[in-house]
Amino acid sequence: MSNEELELIRELSSGINEHQCAKLYKSENMIEYEADFELSYTDIKSLTLALSVVSEFFDVKAVASARNSHVYGVALAPTLPEALNKVVDSNPIDVQNSAIAASEKVDTDFVKMLTSGNIIAAPAFTQNAIEYLKLHEIRFVIIKTPLSEYKKFKADKVTVTPFGTIVEEPNRKELSKDTFKVASQAKPTVEQIEDAVFAWKIVKYVKSNAVVISKEFKTTAIIQGVHSSAMEMALDYSCDGSKDAVMAVDGYVTPHDIDVAAQGRIAVVILPFATPDLIKLCNKYNIVLISTGFTNNLD
Repeated sequence: MSNEELELIRELSSGINEHQCAKLYKSENMIEYEADFELSYTDIKSLTLALSVVSEFFDVKAVASARNSHVYGVALAPTLPEALNKVVDSNPIDVQNSAIAASEKVDTDFVKMLTSGNIIAAPAFTQNAIEYLKLHEIRFVIIKTPLSEYKKFKADKVTVTPFGTIVEEPNRKELSKDTFKVASQAKPTVEQIEDAVFAWKIVKYVKSNAVVISKEFKTTAIIQGVHSSAMEMALDYSCDGSKDAVMAVDGYVTPHDIDVAAQGRIAVVILPFATPDLIKLCNKYNIVLISTGFTNNLD
C-alpha cells in the first residue's frame, strides 16, 4: 500500500531525528484518546510501548516508563503512587524524561512525582490531578479505550527491506501451563512464580537479547541490545536488588551466565529452553530454573 492510499492525519514536527520528515496516517484500528497537544514522533513511540507493557497488567495497579524503544521501569503495587515510586527508584535518571503509563485513574499524589519532562497516559485523571498537570506544564493523555482491549489494536509489523516487504503478525503468545516447566530440583514459591511471570511479560517488550531482573513486582534492571555481557550488565545495574530476585532472559544462555547469576544471588532464572548443562548448574547452586517453551522477543 502506498502513502497515497492512506488518509493523512497530519505531518509530524520531525521523525526520530530533527532532519527527518514524518507523517501520521490513519490506520484501521486506532485507540480513542484525548490530548490537548499534538503528539510528536517520540511521544507516539514512547506511549505505545509504555501502554503495551501496562496492558499486560490491566487488572491490577501497574505503572510503566518508556522512551522510544526502551522500557525503563515497570512495577505493580497496592496503589498507583507506590507503583510509580518503585519505577522511579528502579531508574531515577531515565524516568525523568520518559512516557509514563498507568493502568487506572491517576490522582494528585501520583502526578506530584512527575517532572516537566514526562508525558503521562492513563484511563482517567482526577480534576485536582489535571489542574496540577496544567499548572506545572506536564503533558497528559487520557486513554479512552479500555486497557483490557488494548492488545486487540496491535497491528502487523511491516518492515520494508531491499529484499522485499516483510509483514509479520504481532506476538500474542502467552505463558501456558503446557509449556511452563520447572526444570530444576529447587521448586519456586508462589511469590517467585508470580514474579517470574511478571518479568517474562516485560521481556516481550525489551528487544535484542533481553535481560530483566525483578523482585516483588519491581524491575531492578532492564538490559537490551547487548549480547556477550548482558547478564553481567544487568547484575551490575541491579546491584543489591539481584539478591533472591528473578532473572528473565530471552536470549542464548551459557553455563557461564548461570555462574554469573549465582554470584549475583539470583534465586530464579526464567528462559525459553532449559538445556541439561544449565539444569545441572542450577541444581548445583540451588537456583530455580523455569522453561517457558518459547522465545518472546529476539528482535
